[in-house]
Amino acid sequence: VQLQASGGGLVQAGGSLRLSCVASGLTPSSYSMGWFRQAPGKEREFVAAVSWTGGGTYYGDSVKGRFTISRDNAQNTVYLQMNNLKPEDTAVYYCSADGDRGTWFSRLARVTPSSYDYWGQGTLVTVSS
Repeated sequence: VQLQASGGGLVQAGGSLRLSCVASGLTPSSYSMGWFRQAPGKEREFVAAVSWTGGGTYYGDSVKGRFTISRDNAQNTVYLQMNNLKPEDTAVYYCSADGDRGTWFSRLARVTPSSYDYWGQGTLVTVSS
């Protein structure tokens, strides 16, 4: 299984970026997908998750209303559209996949990194003020 994240970069505060995560070696419709981020010296933080069909989404409080997660199972790809970016959004962003459908029905499990089975390599997002 491989998750390849891309789309990070340097952007000014208030700007937008779209991250992509291409999955291979798994059946996308059998996995819920998540985005997490980790800033230097901080723990990995939940950003957003999408159910295996794409019909359900869930967001961390710090990004709610600014970020949108979506997926295209035909393209084996998950997206994270990030708008109105702030300097505190600066972090390495990781995509992840979870094959246990029970995770989706637990809010706590959904936001816990150890619930996810597979991880991508991360893509760096830097927001300047």
